[in-house]
Amino acid sequence: MDASSVAKPHDRLAAVLADDMAAVNALIRARMASEHAPRIPEVTAHLVEAGGKRLRPMLTLAAAKLCGYEGPDAVKLAATVEFIHTATLLHDDVVDESAQRRGRPTANLLWDNQSSVLVGDYLFSRSFQLMVETGSLRVLDILANASATIAEGEVLQLSAAQDLRTDESVYLKVVRGKTAALFSAACQVGGVISGAPEDRVQALFDYGDALGIAFQIADDLLDYQGDTAATGKNLGDDFRERKLTLPAIKAVALADAEERAFWQRTIEKGRQVDGDLDHALGLMRKHGTLEATRADADGWAARAQQALGALPDDPLRDMLSDLAGYVVARLS
Repeated sequence: MDASSVAKPHDRLAAVLADDMAAVNALIRARMASEHAPRIPEVTAHLVEAGGKRLRPMLTLAAAKLCGYEGPDAVKLAATVEFIHTATLLHDDVVDESAQRRGRPTANLLWDNQSSVLVGDYLFSRSFQLMVETGSLRVLDILANASATIAEGEVLQLSAAQDLRTDESVYLKVVRGKTAALFSAACQVGGVISGAPEDRVQALFDYGDALGIAFQIADDLLDYQGDTAATGKNLGDDFRERKLTLPAIKAVALADAEERAFWQRTIEKGRQVDGDLDHALGLMRKHGTLEATRADADGWAARAQQALGALPDDPLRDMLSDLAGYVVARLS
């Protein structure tokens, strides 16, 4: 496949990294096997084979290649990152009581919550086995910290999601934890394993951090104005699940007493009736919070692109820049 003929940046990245990604996928299949518990590969395969973009492992491979690395450890780290991501998805679907992911039934729906939690634990363990094999204590430190930060972000979200006092700074902490931490770690370890200069390692971290934040803000906005067929989610799922995300947080901040009472009833108390989602969307339109959220996503995408300035001039760098733009462009 010719990378230049593919329209979407992540597809162009996938074309350039095709051989390495094939090695990553082979390693994932080998390491998700279990001699004693066949349910582990069954559950893992359901999620791993679901057609996700494999964005995080591609970031690791691209970062390593951009820094001139050609060894085997980039593939191991890319598989590690995907295992961590898959483990968090399995756990998230249990916590959120989700029935659908990527347009397919979730593992906890097809099997049960116990299987999803325990297989997620297994994949976390596998990820640590893989990262140890690189022999880099710094890589271990980065990915172990990211794993802890992801869990911390998820726990913070539990208390913040239905609390109208949750402001944009708390939202950013949640997003930095549950989403951006793995993006930034995925990019950073690619530079570390390459022995890249510290300014480049930092630039990769900064790129991943800003990209992850832009990605999550865009995702939260798509929940209120996305195409269900394209996203695999129902419009307004976050509202129905009483999750305060950025469009609603901005609307609450601008609410008068009557509007605040609406948000208290629907989000804090969970008493929702027919027509509430439409009313919530009306309030967001009234206060321009969908546009303001889009502007925030644009700003973080621009910061990601700016961070790449410290990295070598290379077609891969251009693809990473285009990727940051595309994360927000999919909102159009």
